[in-house]
Amino acid sequence: MSENAIVPREVVIVGGGPAAHRLADALHSRDDERTVHVTVVAEEPHLPYDRVALSRRLDGTTDLTLEPTSVWDDDHVSLLLGDRADSIDLDARTVTTASGRAIGWDDLVFATGSSAPVPEIPGSELARVYRTIDDVDWLVAEVDRLAISLGRPARVLVAGGGLLGLEAAGGLARRGADAAVVHSGSWLMSAQLDEGAGRALGRIISSQGIALHLGTRPRVIESDENGAVTRVVFSSGQAADVDIMIFAIGISPRDELAAAAGLELGPRGGVAIGTDCRSSHPRVWAIGEVASFDGRCTGLVAPANAMAEVVADRLLGGAAEFTTVDDATKLKLSGVDVASFGDALARTEHALEIVYADPARGLYQKLVMTDDATTLLGGIFVGDASPYASLRPLLGSELSNEPAAYLSAAGMEPPAGDELPAEALVCACNNVAAGTVRDWVNGVHGDACTDLGELKACSRAGTQCGSCVPLVKKILEGELSKSGIAVSRALCEHFALSRQELFESVRVYGLTSFDEIISRFGTGRGCDVCKPVVGSILASQNDGYILDGGRGTLQDTNDRAMANMQKDGTYSVVPRIPGGEITPEKLGVIAAVATEYGLYTKITGGQRIDMFGARLDQLPEIWRRLVDAGFESGQAYGKALRNVKSCVGSTWCRYGVQDAVGMAVELELRYRGLRAPHKFKFGVSGCARECAEARGKDVGIIATEKGWNMYVGGNGGFQPSHAQLLVSDLDDETLIKYIDRYMMYYIRTADRLQRTARWMEEIEGGLEHVYDVVVNDSLGLADELEAAMAKHIDGYEDEWAATLADPERLRRFRSFVNAPNTPDPSVSRVMERGQARPARADEVASERVVLSGPRIPIRGE
Repeated sequence: MSENAIVPREVVIVGGGPAAHRLADALHSRDDERTVHVTVVAEEPHLPYDRVALSRRLDGTTDLTLEPTSVWDDDHVSLLLGDRADSIDLDARTVTTASGRAIGWDDLVFATGSSAPVPEIPGSELARVYRTIDDVDWLVAEVDRLAISLGRPARVLVAGGGLLGLEAAGGLARRGADAAVVHSGSWLMSAQLDEGAGRALGRIISSQGIALHLGTRPRVIESDENGAVTRVVFSSGQAADVDIMIFAIGISPRDELAAAAGLELGPRGGVAIGTDCRSSHPRVWAIGEVASFDGRCTGLVAPANAMAEVVADRLLGGAAEFTTVDDATKLKLSGVDVASFGDALARTEHALEIVYADPARGLYQKLVMTDDATTLLGGIFVGDASPYASLRPLLGSELSNEPAAYLSAAGMEPPAGDELPAEALVCACNNVAAGTVRDWVNGVHGDACTDLGELKACSRAGTQCGSCVPLVKKILEGELSKSGIAVSRALCEHFALSRQELFESVRVYGLTSFDEIISRFGTGRGCDVCKPVVGSILASQNDGYILDGGRGTLQDTNDRAMANMQKDGTYSVVPRIPGGEITPEKLGVIAAVATEYGLYTKITGGQRIDMFGARLDQLPEIWRRLVDAGFESGQAYGKALRNVKSCVGSTWCRYGVQDAVGMAVELELRYRGLRAPHKFKFGVSGCARECAEARGKDVGIIATEKGWNMYVGGNGGFQPSHAQLLVSDLDDETLIKYIDRYMMYYIRTADRLQRTARWMEEIEGGLEHVYDVVVNDSLGLADELEAAMAKHIDGYEDEWAATLADPERLRRFRSFVNAPNTPDPSVSRVMERGQARPARADEVASERVVLSGPRIPIRGE
């Protein structure tokens, strides 16, 4: 070694979890001069892995290893796997491992994480925990073994109704176990959700077949003479037959090494740290779940990553500080979106709660605002968390719109004008602000990052849980547009073409399969973005059954089942009722079917009758009854025509000047089954009084004394738009001709999942351009567009009638190979506003929660 060689400082990280990985990677990427040598002492034999994604392991041997793994290949990083740190000598600055190895250090970092506690109750030694890969792999093997040896599903009880407990129960239920949850709180996730959200989540979880025992806890675990768990008795006196008992009731910081070494601990355990993440010893630090900041430890990813970044900065001579614990959470529990952020429980004095609750759909959304309803303090989302990514960065900011405008079952992005301030946090996992993302796009830190993948790598935003990626993409596109740079309209990473370009390419080359299309125009095997788009394009251009020819695997869940999946896992049945016109005999059939199958029924705003609560295997039975009575699919599940709403028109109304019902029926039968970039709706009003609300529809028809006025580009939802007048006083034939052209032009040129309103806003030339194409045939496409529509009309076949006629197609509606035809005796009905719906027998029947404190009710409650 030369005289001038730098002797690296020895940094030892005790613990091999996500926090340790983040710190090692931060030091590796920042320490260009290699002034630090890092040694990670990991008790587990696995490379550091993503504990948050443990439930994926229940579905198979998923590799959860954290990226990048290249950090472990560096000469200045040593990773000791399967060797537990046993003792620490602060004076000698050494760590001694279970294997007897003594490791010297200049700086020591505690990243020992936490353990899963098991209460000391009779039989607790028979319980398992849900904490590590080995725990999960044992559960998988044991659930499968018991199913074979017992000849029935294993009965698993999970203690803990928080994040880990619900993940465990949901994963084991998917594995085939008979899962149940016992939780001491009166509602699920009581630490993160208020009562309304917790009970909404509970309704959804229990409707999936997971039994809930709330407001109680395990008191005794009983076993047989062989030591196998048989029963658990609760503190309420009730009991449950159980084969496997799992505890997931929280975390206990693993601070025993720190305590033995004499370091100061927090009031509830954990290594006490300050804003520099330093312990009571000047050369000892703590990060992650073992660190106690402001008197508490936290088990979330974002604070652990932030602490790791602070320590990395401090070890390399910086002055970064850790100032707050971000409790924001977004995840999917048993297929249910759940998110909370900020002051979600409205503890701020005089806070207002703006709530949207739709129990029938399993939705609960709440924003917490200051008393003047202007500044966002927090929020909760259950069932649909799509607004979370856009709202969370606005925490503490004034909203530019009414708070209720941000809440909807459909999801939305912030209204125009809510550009994120530079300090707004975009990526909580990696503590990346909006200003930082913009700086990387604009080249402030070097070369400009103008590609999403490149931007994620440079800024680290979106590289952990991924929930902020849509927002990062939006910021990227906004900055590129400001700079005059063309924004890529690539469909996804597998197709460089936009949807419009892909549509035309498929049409010109006459391609009929996904394999042909991706072989010619794409790469890889496709994804959840491009497959449904290709499926829609093929359906728009080709006749035949939508799920034949390999197209079934391209479709979304709803299209594959030909029914709308609801929040509780059941399906809705929506027969088409053209123009809202129906005979008494057909009404009787709907009533009989709903009564026989115990379905919840509702007349929708689109003049149809929805029946909710059908199991997948019941759908063919139900539809056979409906098809025999003359009904056909209403395509409520597809990106297609939903309905044509009408008033009673001139037939009955004294103000009507045209036959609105007749026109509505003709249009609905003409365009039924037409696949498009998004769902679309029509409306026909028989006079200017506009009782069908046609100007809120994608195509609106309003009668005049001379004929029909045609309006286009309207829709409801989160960002309602009035349709614009395209042309006036049309006769029936011309009206239909123009609608054919308009719809086909939209289908050809709109982006993926783009409603007609947004398409009209973004297409170059707007309404005037559309008018020229539809009315003046400025592009010379009129004959082609009309021919394409005629092809669709001639080739239309009711999807459910075709399904019922083919035994092979019916196979997809069997829930499993040997599915019984008899109903599950464990499922009962509870009453919801006088109507039955599927639910567990022990489910709480209450459908409304009255929250205390000032609040503003909005439509939908």
